Amino acid sequence: MESIYDFKALTSKGKELDFGQFRGKVLLIVNTASKCGFTPQFAGLEELNQKYREQGLVVIGFPCNQFASQDPGSDSEIEGFCQLNYGVSFQIMKKVDVNGDNADPIFKYLKSQTKGLLGSAIKWNFTKFLISRDGNTVKRFAPITAPEKLEKDIIAM
Repeated sequence: MESIYDFKALTSKGKELDFGQFRGKVLLIVNTASKCGFTPQFAGLEELNQKYREQGLVVIGFPCNQFASQDPGSDSEIEGFCQLNYGVSFQIMKKVDVNGDNADPIFKYLKSQTKGLLGSAIKWNFTKFLISRDGNTVKRFAPITAPEKLEKDIIAM
């Protein structure tokens, strides 16, 4: 795959989402978990979503159960949890793996574009990838980076 726009993935409701529709938008892709110490970051992600979506920000959460089994629920349970507890209105995708042989192709691509503390591997839940409007610039942020700390980079893109 040449660009983030070449990918498709399944939403939590099992519908295909074509990333080609996001050309010209700033994407924030996050691997999430609903039983993690970083789970309260959903509130900050939703705040960014609300504040910048009119300017072209698209936030997308990919639940992942690879880190200490911190997202064991079904796709519908996870989506319900996010909406009920954090008012999440951004797109929640089908649960995926982000590391290993079964890693979702989107995460394989994102990891190939920018390295983290563990090289290409994702360290933990709530690793964030910010993709520019042209799809060429990818910035990676650690799980401990609070969503509000991304604001200046979002504005710059």
